[in-house]
Amino acid sequence: MLNHLFEPLVLGELQLRNRIVMAPMTRNRAQPDGVPTDAMVAYYSQRADAGLIVAEGTSPSATGQAYCREPAIETPAQIAGWQRVTEAVHARGGLIVLQLMHGGRIGSHHIKPKGVETVAPSALRAAGEVFTDAAGLQPYDEPRALSTGEVRAVVQEYRQAALNARRAGFDGVELHGTSGYLPMQFLSSGCNRRSDEYGGPAANRARFAFECLREMAQAIGTGRVGLRLNPGNTYNDTSDEDSAATHAELMRQAAPLNLAYLHVMRAAVPEIDAFDLARQHFGERLILNDGFDAQTAEAALIAGQGQAVSFARHFIGNPDLVRRIRDGLPLARFDRKTLYTAGAPGYSDYPPLAS
Repeated sequence: MLNHLFEPLVLGELQLRNRIVMAPMTRNRAQPDGVPTDAMVAYYSQRADAGLIVAEGTSPSATGQAYCREPAIETPAQIAGWQRVTEAVHARGGLIVLQLMHGGRIGSHHIKPKGVETVAPSALRAAGEVFTDAAGLQPYDEPRALSTGEVRAVVQEYRQAALNARRAGFDGVELHGTSGYLPMQFLSSGCNRRSDEYGGPAANRARFAFECLREMAQAIGTGRVGLRLNPGNTYNDTSDEDSAATHAELMRQAAPLNLAYLHVMRAAVPEIDAFDLARQHFGERLILNDGFDAQTAEAALIAGQGQAVSFARHFIGNPDLVRRIRDGLPLARFDRKTLYTAGAPGYSDYPPLAS
């Protein structure tokens, strides 16, 4: 029996009807100008049975755009487009928050609007390439280092994005603090070489993410703001001299804000127990992520490792994942070739099981 997964849960101001969370997944289905599409309305509403949907990483500004067809939450058209999504999810009784993701140095001038710069904590180009609709695979831009005043301005972009998300009908927001995007670029000693209050020791490198969280919480309410972290993560060419200690510092700074939750991913390295680290330094409002199936998720909840579990890949091919878990039904596979292509195929056209 999977009783714990189907218990209701309150996380801050968020009242979940079950503990099955849909994790954020980049799917590149927005229009080129970042406006959500009809396919996105269908995709999210189909999955509204989740206790909570964390919508995909969304740029707070044009400067923060990392990928082609990535949604944003800056312009009136983008806000209106997301409102269509939230209304469809709420019509089915669902709960949805928006993950805010500034790419920082992860991006290309072939993706961003003309004249929009790529910026970062330090002028260090990330190793690797990014796909662009305009020019195929391209190396990441060499970023320009933000001045201290510009860092504070980006913090305000996050605050405004949280307000815009609420205007669009989202129940809250989640700060994307992992995968090598801007907050993690500040956090990581390998790509933060600053000498001002946002660089140097871990307490300073955590300052940017903390200030973003504080400003968003002041803007829309602390119980509507979450944070996602992944200690040990090196995605997008990030590295840190002591990832566990650095992430513990940010968790300690964030804990007094009384956020709705910390969405913590399992560490990819065996020497870090990310879930235990989060319980020690943040508290009990944890959504666990990475590599769970229904049985291991139930076991984690019984063991008190967290209060909810998020699923990503299982939600791709299974819009009715909650029902399939509840009734012990088989899960459908998904097509990897259509993960990041445009349009409905491989996105909103996976069928639910017949009743």
